[in-house]
Amino acid sequence: MAAISAQLASFKSFSSLLNDKKCSRFWCQIKSFENQHSNWSVEFLSGKESVHLIRNSSPSISMAASVAGSAVKPAKKVCLFYCSETEVLAKRIAADSDAIELRSINWRTFEDGFPNLFIPNAHGIRGQNVAFLASFSSPAVIFEQLSVIYALPKLFVSSFTLVLPFFPTGTSERMEDEGDVATAFTLARILSHIPTSRGGPTSLVTFDIHALQERFYFGDTILPCFESGIPLLKNRLQKLPDSDKIVCNKVRIGDQRIVRIKEGDATGRHVVIVDDLVQSGGTLIECQKVLAANGATKISAYVTHGIFPKSSWQRFEHDNGGQPEKGLTYFWITDSCPHTVKEVKCKRPFEILSLSGSIAAALQV
Repeated sequence: MAAISAQLASFKSFSSLLNDKKCSRFWCQIKSFENQHSNWSVEFLSGKESVHLIRNSSPSISMAASVAGSAVKPAKKVCLFYCSETEVLAKRIAADSDAIELRSINWRTFEDGFPNLFIPNAHGIRGQNVAFLASFSSPAVIFEQLSVIYALPKLFVSSFTLVLPFFPTGTSERMEDEGDVATAFTLARILSHIPTSRGGPTSLVTFDIHALQERFYFGDTILPCFESGIPLLKNRLQKLPDSDKIVCNKVRIGDQRIVRIKEGDATGRHVVIVDDLVQSGGTLIECQKVLAANGATKISAYVTHGIFPKSSWQRFEHDNGGQPEKGLTYFWITDSCPHTVKEVKCKRPFEILSLSGSIAAALQV
C-alpha cells in the first residue's frame, strides 16, 4: 500500500482535473510491486473523492490471443458437383462440413444416346473452389462425366478438385506380355489432361490405389492426392476390444492361389483380413478357411473397394455367432463403389464405413 500511495502522490498536480466534469478519466502507467511495468487505468468518479485503479489486460496476453486467433484458418468454401451414382455420398459429405455446398448437373441424353449435359448457374461458380465427385463404375458412364470434368475448370473457377474414390483400372497396370494394354496408364493420361483452372492444375483425390507405382502414371498437369480408408477401420476396431489382426500373404503360381499365415497366432483370436479391394472374393474365402483351421474364434474382413462383379458378394456368409468356418463376423467396405453399397446394405456380414468425413477433410487441402 505504501508503494501505491507513493505513486498516487504524483497525481496531486492533476487535482484540478477532479473539478473538471469534462475530464473524468485519463491513462497513465505505474510500476507493480515487482518493478515490472504494467498498464493501469486511473479513473476519477464525479462527485467522489476515491480514485479507482483498474489494471488492464496484459499486452503479451492480448498479443498472444491475437496471434492464436489469427492462426485459426477459416474453412475453404467448396462447391461440390456429383453424378447420379454418388448423390448419396455427396449428401453425406455436405452433412459433415458446413463449408461444402452441393451443386447439381442436368444429366440428359439425346435420342441417339449421347450425353446432353447442362451445368445450371455456371456464372455463379466463378471465383469459387469447385470439386466433382465421380464414379467410374463402368465405361458407359465415364464419357459423360469426363465431359463435365473437362468443362468445370474452364468456367473461371478459383480451383478444381476431382474426387475419384476408386480408381477403377488400377488392377490393369501390369504389362506381362507384348501386346498387353495398361488401361490404368490410359486413364491416368486422360485425367492428366484436364484443363487448368485459374488456380492451377487439377487436384485428384483417390483412395487406396491398387499399386503405388501408378502415381507415376500421372502427368505434371495434375496433382494426385492419395488417401486411405484404413483410418476408418482403425476407428471401427477401437470398438472391438477382442480384435486382433493377422496379415495373410497371397502367393500366385500361374492361376494357382496359395494362402498361408505369414505371421501371428490365430488361436483364440478375432482375426481381421485387410486388403485394398475385392472382386470375386476367392482369396478372402481361402484366407477364412486357413484361419478357421488354425483356431481363430472370429474372422472379419476389410476392403476399401468392394467391387463384387456379378454380385459375387453373395459368396460371403455370416458366421451365425461364432462359427468362423462358416462365415465372417464382419465384412467392412467403404462407399467408394455406390452400386455395391446399394446391393449389400443391411445384409450381414456387411457393414459400410463412409468416406464422407475423409473426403470433406481432403477438400480442405
